[in-house]
Amino acid sequence: MTRLRRSGYGGQGRSRQLAMCALMLASVVASGCARGCTSSRPPIHLNPSMDDQPKVLSQTASDFFFNGASMREPVPGTVAIDGLKEDTAFYTGKGPDGQFVAIPVAVDDALLQRGRQRYAIYCQPCHDARGDGRGILFQRGNVPTATFHQEKVLKYADGQIFDIMTNGQGLMPAYRWPIPPSDRWAIIAYIRDLQRKRLASATSAPTPAQAPAAANASPDKPAGIK
Repeated sequence: MTRLRRSGYGGQGRSRQLAMCALMLASVVASGCARGCTSSRPPIHLNPSMDDQPKVLSQTASDFFFNGASMREPVPGTVAIDGLKEDTAFYTGKGPDGQFVAIPVAVDDALLQRGRQRYAIYCQPCHDARGDGRGILFQRGNVPTATFHQEKVLKYADGQIFDIMTNGQGLMPAYRWPIPPSDRWAIIAYIRDLQRKRLASATSAPTPAQAPAAANASPDKPAGIK
């Protein structure tokens, strides 16, 4: 009796295993056909509410709200994160009177370092590393680019350069979105540093008229004395 029972139990186990294998094989075949085979009948949605659920799509009309729009306007007085820009000089480069301002942040080594990094990314391709307007676009594409060392730009207020970076000018596009205001001021501080160094080197360098006189000078006969 014990042997017969064990034998019968083993047969049932093998039958269950075969049934499970057949079911798994049928599932694989059915899923493969459902994903790869075409059919003229509509697909079977096991959970149709995911596709047919009631919802509001953007920019669509609505019969529920009085203004006929499905999208709701913000509550009056709502300000987005980082949207409250009360410091007009910092965010526009202009004072309350509409005039361009000087750099409204403290200029230190950290700001200059940040400006040098941002300048290399956004400005150097056109204005080159020295600010002479002979970057890679000028060299390869002959794109006319202003130099920061011309008299007109030297006379620009800091806020005017900020305004140009923000809104663009001529062939220069606007950098309002790629460069945040803090980085724009950092770049301006670095540009001013480039200009100061250029002016200092030009002032300390001897003029062509002074160079021959200095060459002919001697300890007994200083330059400029005949």
